[in-house]
Amino acid sequence: MSTLTGNENLKIMVIDDSSTIRRSAEIFLGQAGYKIVLAEDGFDALAKINDSHPDLIFCDILMPRLDGYQTCALIKKSAKFRDTPVIMLSSKDGLFDRARGAMVGSDEYLTKPFTKDSLLKTVKNYTSAT
Repeated sequence: MSTLTGNENLKIMVIDDSSTIRRSAEIFLGQAGYKIVLAEDGFDALAKINDSHPDLIFCDILMPRLDGYQTCALIKKSAKFRDTPVIMLSSKDGLFDRARGAMVGSDEYLTKPFTKDSLLKTVKNYTSAT
C-alpha cells in the first residue's frame, strides 16, 4: 500500500471546458493524493457541487454557457459554499481579469498553462492537511 500523504480526504473540483486542462489537473492532483471532481462548465459544476462538497475549486474564466465569473459568483452566494476557496484559471494574466475575479469573490488567480508545482502550491496555500 502506498504511503498516506494526508491529502486523501481533501476534495478538489476543477471546472474547465478544456479536456486537456482537466486531465492535467486530474493527473497532478491525483498523484499528490487528492480526490478530484471534474466539471466541463459552470452548469456541470453547479450540478455536482452539492453532492461532492469540494474543499477547493479551480474555475476557468472563459467557458461556454456560464462563464467562470458567473459560476464563482453563484458558488459564493451559496451559504453552504461561500467559504470554499475559488481559484480562477485563465490563459490571460491581466489586471482586469484579476480585478473582476476578486469582485465576484474569487480567492486567487492562476494563469494557464499551470505547472504541477504552481497548482500544488496553490492547493497547499488554501488547504491544511491534517
